[in-house]
Amino acid sequence: MDGKANDLLAGILPDWPQWAVSLLLAMSAALAVTLVINHFYTSNDETESPEEHKLLNKSHKTHESLLAEFNSFRWSYLSVYLVIMLADWMQGTHMYTLYLSYNVNISALFLTGFLSGAIFAPFLGSLVDKFGRKRSCIIYCVLEIIINWLEHYSHFGTLLLGRVLGGISTNLLFSAFESWMTTEHRRKGFPEEWLARTYSDCSIANGSTAVLAGVVAQVLEDLLGHIGPFQGAIALTFLAMILVLRWDENYGEESEGSHAESSLYRQFVDGWKLVASDSKIFRIGLIQALSEGGTYTFVFMWVPTLLGMDPPGGVPTGAVFSSLMMAITIGGVCFQPVEQFFGTRITSKAKAPEISAVFAYIMASMSMAVPALCLCCAPAGVCFEKVLASFLLIEFCVGLSSPIAGMLRSKYVPDAYQGAIMNIFRLPLNAVVVSGTYATDIFEPYQVFGVVSGLFFAAAVIQMTLAIGKTKEVKKD
Repeated sequence: MDGKANDLLAGILPDWPQWAVSLLLAMSAALAVTLVINHFYTSNDETESPEEHKLLNKSHKTHESLLAEFNSFRWSYLSVYLVIMLADWMQGTHMYTLYLSYNVNISALFLTGFLSGAIFAPFLGSLVDKFGRKRSCIIYCVLEIIINWLEHYSHFGTLLLGRVLGGISTNLLFSAFESWMTTEHRRKGFPEEWLARTYSDCSIANGSTAVLAGVVAQVLEDLLGHIGPFQGAIALTFLAMILVLRWDENYGEESEGSHAESSLYRQFVDGWKLVASDSKIFRIGLIQALSEGGTYTFVFMWVPTLLGMDPPGGVPTGAVFSSLMMAITIGGVCFQPVEQFFGTRITSKAKAPEISAVFAYIMASMSMAVPALCLCCAPAGVCFEKVLASFLLIEFCVGLSSPIAGMLRSKYVPDAYQGAIMNIFRLPLNAVVVSGTYATDIFEPYQVFGVVSGLFFAAAVIQMTLAIGKTKEVKKD
């Protein structure tokens, strides 16, 4: 039966090797099974928690009306997130090939983007908190439209300007949207535990849109050439900007009018003071830098590693990419069941995110130890399946840890300084990414994977210090 299914799929898909077709089929089945299991084992919305009961008494709302209001808010955010991430993935899947067709210095362009992100990160978040998260999201959309328009020109200076702006827009992407959602969630009076649903949906959406982006970008490239995916990204970003206009504005200061009284300098200084004085916030930022830095380094490594192993029939990168993104989606789907398991069987509900994060980072470290050992000590032909499985496992860990990291940021980082502190976190992150990118040029692949494994293990150790510490209330002010 499996052989017939593989033959049928092989007849529909391009001329890919049998192992790639089997991989796609297996990952599709795994995703379907995970969705079914998640449906039956994740707690439903009909259960009223003690926290929700208190909120209902204060607001004089029914459970049904509060849930309906929350779902409306959640889909208002997710609709924008889906469009934004689809546009972002469409650029990412074809940026390398576009620059290759322009015959420009590709590494210099990518390095410029990371350096720009590192330079602007320390104070960009203060601007987000001071002038408004909604406005910052709109500025992100405008910047992305300009950046994708600049990609139409092969002049190196023009492309370099696009990468500088890209560093700024990336910081906005990973701070303005999330800080708007977290603050608005609390301002509307929804239970804290419901944040997990939005973060889980975001992780699932991230993996799903990546799979879709690969297909859509390829169709646009076939129709319009290498620039096609970037033209599609312009249209999607414009749509996202229209959707953002429906949002309410929120700022880094919760009390009405206090954002107007707060100076940009104060936002900047207070954000840095909080990171320096609160060890929990500092550790959250360090964990993010280590884990995401390791992930970005892996992203640079997986294609040349698999190509170098020369598997039978070659490496159809599109098929492998789709399989890796399905692994991310599976991780996002598993987030809530995993957190519930740790919260009911291993530790308290309050400590479930911290323990879940330790679990995810240890698994990620172990997964990267596999290529480090295999590429060092065994023939390539023997290692291919093991290395490929380890790549799927780390992407699963990325999908699992992404919503956990969002929950921990919302737990420890005050709403008033969400944008500022999240961008401060990106300073060490960009430093790790630049170092990791440089390492791929001077070290052997097995050595780089060993370093990545070490980064995740260090993240797990630091995360464990948060897990064994005392739980404190969420800082909302």
